[in-house]
Amino acid sequence: MIETPLIDTEKCTGCGLCVEVCHCGALVLTGKVVTFIATIECDWCAECELACPTEALRCPFEIVLEEL
Repeated sequence: MIETPLIDTEKCTGCGLCVEVCHCGALVLTGKVVTFIATIECDWCAECELACPTEALRCPFEIVLEEL
């Protein structure tokens, strides 16, 4: 099973901001909600999650960077 961003369709307003920041084209607007298209190019940058003003998108895991 491929992990994908979790999309809360109740919160999604269809603004398209996540689609604009997605550099690999993994997100598209379908009607008035965003849909994830499974792609190997998705590198989990989490820009879509950060761009969403209604917090409708959430990555299935948290990326933690450790300081050296």
